[in-house]
Amino acid sequence: MSLTHFDATGQAHMVDVSAKPETMREAVASGCVVMSPETLALAQGGAAKGDVLGVARLAGIMGAKRTADLIPLCHPLPLAKVALDLIADPDLPGIRVTATVRTTGRTGVEMEALTAVTTACLTIYDMLKAAQKSMQIQDIRLMRKEGGKSGLYEAEL
Repeated sequence: MSLTHFDATGQAHMVDVSAKPETMREAVASGCVVMSPETLALAQGGAAKGDVLGVARLAGIMGAKRTADLIPLCHPLPLAKVALDLIADPDLPGIRVTATVRTTGRTGVEMEALTAVTTACLTIYDMLKAAQKSMQIQDIRLMRKEGGKSGLYEAEL
């Protein structure tokens, strides 16, 4: 299998997508921040820095929009939708983060969805680290993508 970000001589390059048709592209990624029940209680409204989940949601949106600035070979994309769901899960205990990103374009938005989740998780960690430095960011992965030549992908659960 050849990797698309390398040319025939092995040099890294941005993939030429100019000949691809524009289609609707959507990607969903997820991850979580595992923490103690006490820290989770802070995340749900008692943190001194304010609305942890609201700030993390905004950070995830901003992260998705800046993906091309962070990942060297990603194309800058006009994003049509970036939505984040942050759900407190006492069974973890922690916060489950899901990002859905959509565009109409020549390349997919998997990296944008993954960046949104990662940025939101890092923001949760940053805002709660004074309470618990041992939190763990886990299970960041692509759950679903559709559009483009490769069509639909859904992760096995």
